[in-house]
Amino acid sequence: MLFDRPVRPETYAAIRFGLGFPARGAPLAPDAMLARLEAPDRMAAEYPFVPFMRTLELAGELRAAGRARRTGMGGEAAFMAARAAIDEVFLQTFLDDLVRAVETDDPFRERLVKFWLSHFATRSKSFRTRTGPSGFEAEAIRPHLTGRFGDMLKAALTHPFMLDYLDQTASVGPNSAYGRKKGLGLNENLAREAMELHTLGVDAGYDQQDVTELAELLTGLHVSRKTGFEFLPGRAEPGAETVLGRRYGGRGKARLSDIHEALDDLAAHPAAAGFLCTKLAAQFVADRPDPDLVAHMAAAYRRSGGVLLEVYAAMLEHPAAWSGFGAKVKWPFEFLATGLRALGVRADHLREIAGGQVRKRLVNALARMGQPYRAPPGPDGWPDRAEAWVHPHGLAARIGWAMAIARRAPVPLPEPADFARRALGDAAGERLVWAAGAAESRAEGIGLVLASAEFNRR
Repeated sequence: MLFDRPVRPETYAAIRFGLGFPARGAPLAPDAMLARLEAPDRMAAEYPFVPFMRTLELAGELRAAGRARRTGMGGEAAFMAARAAIDEVFLQTFLDDLVRAVETDDPFRERLVKFWLSHFATRSKSFRTRTGPSGFEAEAIRPHLTGRFGDMLKAALTHPFMLDYLDQTASVGPNSAYGRKKGLGLNENLAREAMELHTLGVDAGYDQQDVTELAELLTGLHVSRKTGFEFLPGRAEPGAETVLGRRYGGRGKARLSDIHEALDDLAAHPAAAGFLCTKLAAQFVADRPDPDLVAHMAAAYRRSGGVLLEVYAAMLEHPAAWSGFGAKVKWPFEFLATGLRALGVRADHLREIAGGQVRKRLVNALARMGQPYRAPPGPDGWPDRAEAWVHPHGLAARIGWAMAIARRAPVPLPEPADFARRALGDAAGERLVWAAGAAESRAEGIGLVLASAEFNRR
């Protein structure tokens, strides 16, 4: 649904590339948005993440409590306490994530983080590691947000949470001493997704042999319960591997640097620029982005050697990025965050919500909208087409949350017509402003604005 009226560039900046009005001090001009990206990550500093090592510690405590319960050396209470500790940390990571989105004056950064988290999609495979996404975001994504894509690729694909998610811990060189002794072999999940989903796409000229050779090269990547990531040369496939015509390794003992070299080459492959820039433009601008926009971004990628800040700058300087307002549908987490920001909800308000209510009002609401927290449906991440979100069940969940939050908002409600103008700027249509003002109550009018097409699109 494209809007039939023009909107100001500031509205595009706030809504298409940010987290809506009020802007909370966020810059609304491209150069200033990029400059803010280059500044320190203030939200990460103020609301710290759970390190992945803490996830491993919590998992170990639950594992030990479960073992003690099974052997009669411990009781049910200790086991349930260990589970409760993980659940408490999980809810805290969710709340911190939402607070960052609500409080930030650098919303473009937060939106970019969510894009790359979907691009490098992970999810916990068990209750024990459900707090793992927090460490993955802090350690693999945020530090590389404006740097070289190749560096983010290496950090993401060798992070222990990714290795666990894509079963790399089960991949052993079949001709290694360890593989021969245990009768173990390859798991190609990480290699396949590295090429198909993370760098090249599906039609980039590689074949099954390339996937297999990359999988052999990646053997040795492992996860330790005590130290997190580790590289075990004894599990690596001996000899050299050839991926896309280039030879890696084979010079004595297997080395992590050979894997890094291969990942750098995938990031620099001619197909990577177009694939990555199409996905980025599809996230921010349109489900089927303007080919000229994608080409402009891809040229910046190739020219800079994959420097992501240059790619973002190319997107923001192209006219197509500032037209066709309403072409994109907000993801549910974005809808929640922009709704809370529009209402004037702040960190203190969110901190006052009791744990059970956080789950009921926010975590469960996300799941009903189709985006369970940090649990994408597969390694390909969250869908980025309108039809994935605009359907009866998802829309009913959005409307239900909009009406409920308007009734329970922890802040005074403004006049609905004023709220429409404040939340949407000149994207608020006259019919919406009139309908909000004509509602029977303030809560109904506010809910109507939050549930509107204008608010749910950007």
